[in-house]
Amino acid sequence: MAFSDPTQPNFWNERYETEKTPWDFHGVPSALRQFMQTNPRPRRVLVPGCGTGYEIRAFLDAGWNVCGIDFSPAAIKHAETYLGEQIRHVVLGNFFHYPFEGKFDCIYERTFLCALPPDRWMAYAQRVKELLAPGGQLLGFFFTGPEEEPPPYPLGPIQAQELLRPELTLVEDNPVTDSLPLFAGKERWQIWEKQ
Repeated sequence: MAFSDPTQPNFWNERYETEKTPWDFHGVPSALRQFMQTNPRPRRVLVPGCGTGYEIRAFLDAGWNVCGIDFSPAAIKHAETYLGEQIRHVVLGNFFHYPFEGKFDCIYERTFLCALPPDRWMAYAQRVKELLAPGGQLLGFFFTGPEEEPPPYPLGPIQAQELLRPELTLVEDNPVTDSLPLFAGKERWQIWEKQ
């Protein structure tokens, strides 16, 4: 039975269990590596929809305090295989409801927002604003499209402004040079800062 609702764990369980994961970078994109090199101060970062956990390991290796969350048990199983003991930095739970302790300096975005249907975007934006500390940053890769048959769901620049402002201000916006074929020419590296 195929599951068609990306807001439910079974949708993602099925994809991880059958290894149909075209969004899987099998590593960390160069823009994130560069960001960590130019921002060496350890910070507290949240990775929603962390999947296999490549970014979890990268943040940990850079000395950051990282928490990953995913609501797919199959994704967590993949993360445990990849991360080993570092899996303790990942929780099985729902980003929208999980009782995180304290605020985060950064929230890292990659293939989480674009997997959500547009009617869930406002809830995403509200949760990000709630979880970010003052001066905190929402950073990562934003899928801008076009896409004839979503998901992934593209977020255009005007939609992004409407969704994230005035609490968050766009402070960096660059093309991505090492996108996967699924996202090639359709995503931007962005940093949004909370006022």
